Amino acid sequence: MDWMNQLSGILEQYAGAAAAPAQSNVQDDFDQIAQSAPPSELADGLAAAFRSDKTPDFGQMAAQLFSNSSGQERAGILNTLISVAGPLILSQVLSRRTGSNAGGGLSSLIDRLTSGQQTHITPEQAEQIPAEAVQEVAAQAEKKDPSVIDQVSSFYAQHPTLVKTLGAAALSIALSKIAQRQQGV
Repeated sequence: MDWMNQLSGILEQYAGAAAAPAQSNVQDDFDQIAQSAPPSELADGLAAAFRSDKTPDFGQMAAQLFSNSSGQERAGILNTLISVAGPLILSQVLSRRTGSNAGGGLSSLIDRLTSGQQTHITPEQAEQIPAEAVQEVAAQAEKKDPSVIDQVSSFYAQHPTLVKTLGAAALSIALSKIAQRQQGV
């Protein structure tokens, strides 16, 4: 909790029952917190942002993060989602979204996922998957098991620079949740 003492001035700005309004320095504040706070604290804050009615739905936010991720990060988030929803969901979404337009690599991936020959996505395969497919898979995974939000939050808490791409509202909500935990709310 030593990190909280060092950053209490920042967190006080975001304390309260509701998320603080978006502030011009929210990205800088988030950077400072992310450098010191344990990933579990960031994950809780991010989960609050994913669940908030003041941000886009979870699927949209997951797709946005996916779009800004590296191949390795894309594979990580896809594997997190299919660990909950199953690889068949991804193959069905990809088949529906790409139809006969699926290129050789993507078509082969769909076949391997459908047949159960493959249950994990490689970074190279992840680069071929459109963000819109991730949005749909994330939404389906959330319906199947709402705790997927916590799993995705834990994954992205390890990549706080990416989290900043969600924008000021999401960051304010995340910081507000961290501040509330500091106060024991």
